[in-house]
Amino acid sequence: MKTKILLLMPIICFLWSCNEKVKTTTIEKETKSSYFDYSNSDDQKTGGIKMIPIKTAKGTFNVWTKRMGNNPKMKVLLLHGGPGGTHEFFENFDGYLPNEEIEYIYYDQLDSYYSDKPNDSTLWTTEHFVEEVEQVRQALNLDKDNFYLLGQSWGGILAMEYALKYQDHLKGLIISNMMASIPEYEKYAAEVLGPQLPPEVYKEIKAMEAAEDFGNPHYTELVTQHYYTKHILRKPLNEWPEFINRAFSHLNPNIYIYMQGHSEFGVTGNATLKGWDVSGRLKELTVPTLMIGGTYDTMDPKYMEWMSTEVQKGRSLTTNAAHVSQYDDPEAYFSGLIQFIKDVDSGEFK
Repeated sequence: MKTKILLLMPIICFLWSCNEKVKTTTIEKETKSSYFDYSNSDDQKTGGIKMIPIKTAKGTFNVWTKRMGNNPKMKVLLLHGGPGGTHEFFENFDGYLPNEEIEYIYYDQLDSYYSDKPNDSTLWTTEHFVEEVEQVRQALNLDKDNFYLLGQSWGGILAMEYALKYQDHLKGLIISNMMASIPEYEKYAAEVLGPQLPPEVYKEIKAMEAAEDFGNPHYTELVTQHYYTKHILRKPLNEWPEFINRAFSHLNPNIYIYMQGHSEFGVTGNATLKGWDVSGRLKELTVPTLMIGGTYDTMDPKYMEWMSTEVQKGRSLTTNAAHVSQYDDPEAYFSGLIQFIKDVDSGEFK
């Protein structure tokens, strides 16, 4: 009898081992996330990249998008700043949103970086870019059940304009580092931020601006060393992250100057964003909205807080950061952003 038992022991152990492997495999299959599963998707071969055709009055042009992850209920389309900036300003989103399984989509607007560059100034209008976003939305199958729109800086202007026309397609709206009024932004820069600079520096900057001497290397030097390091990203220039420097190096100056002008203290000359103001229309927005400002931002953080009270379903987040808040204070920025997206998704947003 003992011999038979000894002979059966290896068989029993083998069967037990097999059973445990089956259980483990089953558990792994049940718990495996589909977030990074691109199989059977039409952009699998391109790693999530889609070139989307945009119909305009001047012909059809392609814009570049890249999907990161899968989530049928939470998809965030990122609108970069500038105008003429690039998706690269958002690259550190890779360090935060995937862990929460929130899908996000990089996107270069027309005439920016990877997208087509018709270089036609008749297309450089908020009206064109709003319709461009709408065509991107349709191509990516974004709708009111999953579509979150995040715009930063100029992208915030674009996001507000889009929402005022197409908010029925949105699940949530995020305005990052952008006031609803260019005149109020200019007032804040002139009355608050400018005087914070060393008096002799600010005097020299304003003198060169008055002379329209924007091409002077010394003007660029003064602005970048004294203004950018306080109100764009609060680090010495030699400590700025590679992806931010790369984004600035790829910025399209033609569209930037045409719409924004040369100065960081307001919209100069005949730049087309001069006088832009939708502050009186914020109350029309019924979609859940998050306003993100920064204590040291080029945009007035108190004004950003006020904006959150003007929309019908608003929330405010003020980071301890400057204009590039996602890098300057990522802990506050991403925790607040993620909480907002999840609260809207769960129905707990208030």
